Amino acid sequence: MQFSENWLRSLCNPSLDSAALCHLLTMAGLEVEEVHAVAPPFTGVVVAQILAFEQHPNADRLRVCTVDAGQSTPLQIVCGAPNVEVGMKAPCALVGAKLPGFEIKPAKLRGVESFGMMCSADELGMTQAHDGLLVLPADAPVGQDIRQYLALDDNAIVIKLTPNRPDCLSLAGIARELSALTDTPLELPKIDAVPATSDARRSVVLDAPQACPRYFGRVLKSVNTAAATPDWMRQRLERCGLRSISIAVDVTNYVMLELGQPLHAFDDDKLQGAIHVRLPKQGERLTLLNGQEIEPAADMLLIADEARALALAGVMGGADSGVQAGETRNVFLESAFFQPDWIVGRARALNFSSDASHRFERGVDPELAVRAIERATALILEICGGEAGALVEAVDATRLPTRAPVRFRPQRARRVLGVAVADADMKAAFERLALKVEMTAEAWQVTAPSYRFDIAIEEDLIEEIARVVGYDNIPPLPPQGPITMLPAVERKRPVTALRHLLAGRDYQEVISYAFVEEAWERDFAGNVAPIKLVNPIASQMSVMRSSLIGGLVGALASNIRHRAVRVRLFEVGRCFLSGDASQAVAGYRQPQRVAALAWGGATSEQWGTAARKVDFYDVKADVEALLGGEVECRAAAHPALHPGRCAEILRDGKVIGVLGELHPALVQKYELITPPVVFELELDEALSLRFPQFREIARFPAVERDIALVVDAKRSVGEMLAGLRAQADAVLRSVEVFDVYSGKGIEPGFKSVALRIVLQHTDRTLEDAEADSVVGGLVARATELFGAHLRA
Repeated sequence: MQFSENWLRSLCNPSLDSAALCHLLTMAGLEVEEVHAVAPPFTGVVVAQILAFEQHPNADRLRVCTVDAGQSTPLQIVCGAPNVEVGMKAPCALVGAKLPGFEIKPAKLRGVESFGMMCSADELGMTQAHDGLLVLPADAPVGQDIRQYLALDDNAIVIKLTPNRPDCLSLAGIARELSALTDTPLELPKIDAVPATSDARRSVVLDAPQACPRYFGRVLKSVNTAAATPDWMRQRLERCGLRSISIAVDVTNYVMLELGQPLHAFDDDKLQGAIHVRLPKQGERLTLLNGQEIEPAADMLLIADEARALALAGVMGGADSGVQAGETRNVFLESAFFQPDWIVGRARALNFSSDASHRFERGVDPELAVRAIERATALILEICGGEAGALVEAVDATRLPTRAPVRFRPQRARRVLGVAVADADMKAAFERLALKVEMTAEAWQVTAPSYRFDIAIEEDLIEEIARVVGYDNIPPLPPQGPITMLPAVERKRPVTALRHLLAGRDYQEVISYAFVEEAWERDFAGNVAPIKLVNPIASQMSVMRSSLIGGLVGALASNIRHRAVRVRLFEVGRCFLSGDASQAVAGYRQPQRVAALAWGGATSEQWGTAARKVDFYDVKADVEALLGGEVECRAAAHPALHPGRCAEILRDGKVIGVLGELHPALVQKYELITPPVVFELELDEALSLRFPQFREIARFPAVERDIALVVDAKRSVGEMLAGLRAQADAVLRSVEVFDVYSGKGIEPGFKSVALRIVLQHTDRTLEDAEADSVVGGLVARATELFGAHLRA
């Protein structure tokens, strides 16, 4: 909202300069976005009157004027303005005057001397109009400084209001705040009831009281709608960002800016019968003041007479029933309270906005309508003349909003604010804000005035105390509390350690949206019934993710489009799955997971290593490093991964994740060129560590034995290793695979698995017989469990 500082100071004038006043408003929640002077600095310009003029002898478009500028003798000034007239008054820049960008000096124009310059509004920096001299009223005092006469030492202030403070969408509302904050007297205009001098009246019927529980109407007879808007009113409107249109429109706009109540004026002679506040009929159409023809939706409130719709209630009037300057003689003036729920969004649905809808959809004081119509009536009669009819009210008092008392505890307010504010100071702050206080032993009961829609709970009242005391006066105390050394859990590491480990293995972290495209859920999680968002921020982000893989693939596709040749990405985040009412959020589970993706070369391009693509085993090594040792993998199926190149990751027999190469169909669909390898783990499992176990350092050499076992080709090597490692022999240190072979010399359907067995005793050197015995036991175990035999 934009307003004139001078207008505000006419209602409440604290002893603050402009900068301090703007800072105070900002700190009170009325954020000042912009402050600009209504006119740039200039000096030496006075009110002058043109006494006479004659045509310039050497120029067709110039005139030589005799000007009374309040000096001892009239001045001769050459002027080229097209609107010069004898007797008119206009600004005159005297010799020595400093205007925006230049200084006035004596000059000769086409051979004729000129001692000053008659000014337009543009030359004074007040407007961009170029339509001649700025014409001043006939009663303007000749010789008076123009800055003083036009009150140009003024600022236009723009504030940004939060939606919960519609009471400050008016000069009266801002002045009330300023008065409470500075304890300065408030001088609002006195509004008296205008007595009826005419028997003209028009009845009002509330057909939709749930949307409009109060409506005032008044007929004004014999109004001179051709009357000019007074300069003081035009000036205030313009400095608030509104242009002057006609006296009827200007008065309603002026009252809206002054008090905060939108009003509308109809041509009474165009109305038929009673005024109805109703919902639209089927197929009904209305042409608005902006020329837009609409068919109102079923939930759009209308103002109508007995024959037709007249206006879109709370939004904009109709083009066919509005007041026409100079033609309308009788005016019907309306002032109403509309429930915000019935106004909000209606203007936006029609692709425009209005000052009225901006206020009504946030909430207008239900007690303000009568004061506003009385104020507008008095102004119209004062400026335009005429006779006022009786004020007609239609009201459904049961539907008007009320302000229930709010419980307030001073001690809690002090605890929340962290400042020892005395009870008397709190009570005084409430009273300055026009809040009624009833003090009881346990707590206070505080009732807000009708215009404070935002006060509903105790925290709202605490905020009011903070605003009046001043946020600047609340000391920024650091939080205090005991510093306690938390226990270091050896079996769990922080997530930062996991991030550092992955970064150390050349992965870069990404953070993607938890809202994803529905197709991603089908492709990467096989989820045909994802959790859908009621109000998605975009059509391609309509469901909640149940896997992190989709986000990684999307990031990879973006990198490939930017010509990346090697990509390593990981993400730690939350997934969202349907659950049951026992979960933390009823009906949903939100596990955290860690996932990573590798694509392109196994290593960065270099001269010392042959280039090759990353494969399953490269990423398996990263998973092992992440989990702190060897992991058990088991062939599995996953909707996003390549059949036969996918494995479940197990720890202690429990599935904790998945690892594999992306499915060829998805590689083609997302234009990835070559398949990436991905893994996804439950975060809790990735963070947990095996408890450290002490093992004595052997001082004696190890014994190594290599054997080759022939087993069924379908037999899992990982399963074999797990079975052999489970051999309870104290000297067995490790069993590792170093070769897998099938082909010549091996029966069809079988494969040869070469194992390296390391044996070591901590107290002595093993003898060959002991080592052979242990190896024989392993071969016997492999034969028993897996049907294996030694390769010949």
